[in-house]
Amino acid sequence: MMAYIVRRVLYAIPILIGVNVLTFLLFFVVNSPDDMARMHLGMKRVTPEAIQTWKQERGYDRPLLYNDAAEGVGRLTDTIFFQKSLKLFQFDFGSSDSGRDIGYDISQRMWPSLAIAIPVLLVGLLVNITYALLIAFFRATYIDFWSVVLLVAMMSISGLFYIIGGQYLVSKLLHLVPISGYDTGWAAAKFLVLPVVIGVVGGVGAGTRWYRTLFLEEIDKDYVRTARAKGLSEPRVLFRHVLRNALIPILTGVVVVLPLLFMGSLITESFFGIPGLGSYTIDAINSQDFAIVRAMVFLGSVLYILGLLLTDISYTLVDPRVRLS
Repeated sequence: MMAYIVRRVLYAIPILIGVNVLTFLLFFVVNSPDDMARMHLGMKRVTPEAIQTWKQERGYDRPLLYNDAAEGVGRLTDTIFFQKSLKLFQFDFGSSDSGRDIGYDISQRMWPSLAIAIPVLLVGLLVNITYALLIAFFRATYIDFWSVVLLVAMMSISGLFYIIGGQYLVSKLLHLVPISGYDTGWAAAKFLVLPVVIGVVGGVGAGTRWYRTLFLEEIDKDYVRTARAKGLSEPRVLFRHVLRNALIPILTGVVVVLPLLFMGSLITESFFGIPGLGSYTIDAINSQDFAIVRAMVFLGSVLYILGLLLTDISYTLVDPRVRLS
C-alpha cells in the first residue's frame, strides 16, 4: 500500500513542476513584465520611467532566469523565476500587484467557498445517486423514459438560467432569502441557501444521467444475475452490489470537482456576491492583478493533483487489485 502511494506521489511531482514552468512561461515570457506594466498602468502613452518604477515596486525588474550582476547562489535566487515561481512550492504566494498579502486573502476567502462547495458536493451526490438508482430500478418504463427527457432538458439549460431564475423567483418575487451578499457566522446561512440549492439543481441533469449509465451497465453483468438467482430483492441488488461495484467511476467523477472545494465557483460567487476564491480570481482578472492569477493557477493545479492522488488511494480501498497496477 505504501509503495503504491509513493509511486503516485512521484508521478505527481514532474506534473506539478511542468505546470509551474508552463505558468512561468505564459506570464513572464509570452507576457513580459513590461507588457504587464503597460496593461496595469492603463495609459495610452506610458513613459519608460513609469514602467521601470512599476516593475521595481513589484520585484519584476530582476532578470528572468539568471542574474549576472549577483554573486554566488544569488545568480539563481535573485531572479523572477525563483522569487515568483519556485517560492510557490513553499506556498509563499507573496504580495499582489496592489500590495495585499495573497496568502492571507486565500486563508480568509477559502471558507465562503467551502461553505458553498461542500454542501453542493454532498447533497448533489446524494440526490444524483438516489435518483439514478430509482431510474435504474424502473428501467424500461415510463418513469425511466420521462426521467431521461427531464435530465437531458436540464443538461441543455445554461447554469446562468438557474442563477438568474432562482434570484428572480426566490429572492425578488417570494423574498425568501437575500438576492446577494454575505455575512459571518451563522448569519451567512441565509445567503448560502439559494446558491447551494441552485448548485445542486444545476448539476442534477448531468450527474444523474452519468450515474444512471453506470448503474445500467452494471445491472447486465453476471454477478447481478447470480444475485437475483439467489433470491435477493431488487433494491438489495441495487444498493448492495450494483452501487458498490460502480464506486470506482463514481470516485473518478467526484475528483473532478475536488479543486472547486477550495477554488470556488467563478460564476456563482460573482453573481451572489460571495467573497470566496472564485470571485477573488475574477476580481484579479478584471483588475489585471497577475500575481493573484498566478497564485490561483498554481493552487488549482496542486489541488487537482492532490485530488487525483486521493482518488488513486481510494481506488485501493474499493478494489484492492488496483494496488498491483
